[in-house]
Amino acid sequence: MVSINPSAETHLFDHTKIIVIKVGSSLLVDNDRNVINTVWLEGIASDIAALKDSGKNVVVVSSGAIVLGCRLLKIQNNNLKLKEKQAAAAAGQVLLAHAWMDALRTHQVQTAQILLSPDDTETRRKHINARTTMLALLQLGAVPVVNENDTVATAEIRFGDNDRLAA
Repeated sequence: MVSINPSAETHLFDHTKIIVIKVGSSLLVDNDRNVINTVWLEGIASDIAALKDSGKNVVVVSSGAIVLGCRLLKIQNNNLKLKEKQAAAAAGQVLLAHAWMDALRTHQVQTAQILLSPDDTETRRKHINARTTMLALLQLGAVPVVNENDTVATAEIRFGDNDRLAA
């Protein structure tokens, strides 16, 4: 695990206002059991709390809903049809949001869930609404946990779009 030390001599984050942390499924989910890797999640939650304590705003872009949903719905996560991926995403998103909330709550950090589709970032009005919501959450001290809204995604779900959302 890579630990983020906001007081490191490099002062990497001195002039940074918002830090975006992109978390892929392979880090967050124990692939052998398809459950949250709680040890890793607790470690990153501690790092996020340290960043917040140093005055930084943090946004998390997190994958993992489909993998978690497959386990919950007892379906194999290989060669799924689009509708099965969407169903798994819907079921798994609840687990994913709760995992982040529980991990960060131990550090007195509030979380919020933001689900976005590509259209939400490409249509100006939707982009402004999403940005305004995110900025309001940051001003209120919460950590937005962002994920692609896989329940309405079509082609994007095949490749994932969280990297683009994080950027």
